[in-house]
Amino acid sequence: MKVIVIKYNAGNIHSVVHALRRLGLEAQVTDNKETILAADKVIFPGVGEASSTMAYLKQHRLDELIVNLKQPVLGICIGLQLMCRHSEEGNVDCLGIFDTEVKRFTVQEPGYKIPQMGWNTIQHLQSPLFSPEMEKRYVYYVHSYYAECCAQTIATTEYMHPYSAALHRDNFYALQFHPEKSSELGEQILSNFLNIER
Repeated sequence: MKVIVIKYNAGNIHSVVHALRRLGLEAQVTDNKETILAADKVIFPGVGEASSTMAYLKQHRLDELIVNLKQPVLGICIGLQLMCRHSEEGNVDCLGIFDTEVKRFTVQEPGYKIPQMGWNTIQHLQSPLFSPEMEKRYVYYVHSYYAECCAQTIATTEYMHPYSAALHRDNFYALQFHPEKSSELGEQILSNFLNIER
């Protein structure tokens, strides 16, 4: 299986490569259009700022490439947010794969901090990415912005209020949490993605 991790100006990409290696797969990190198009699976991970990252994607025409991919694609963290319609981070229009907005957390009650950093549960799971026993299990988050719940939400997390922990439309999947940092559960979710048929 040929797995590609899209190379762009985002951090934390190589932790995903290491997680895939633990699953026995050697992923290639590239921004080469032909190589990405030929992949069996594409992963679009990273940590970064939405407006500068969108500018980079447009400059390198990766925005056009990503939205037209036909194989299973998995966005992670900023990858999920950039696959939404619009982000408040830099007030930028994003790829528009998912029909929802990305908003900044605002502290509404004592005890909450921004960014949300650490372990939280996922629930209302409805996708081949997840199995029933994953309901209300813990995964690892680091983020200050979140995607609002919508018709394409396939898992939720609550932090001040519910938001999209995962999204799915056609061949596009996305996770707000970091599966590569979520222990055995995260590795199982990555494995489930890799087993999705094209």
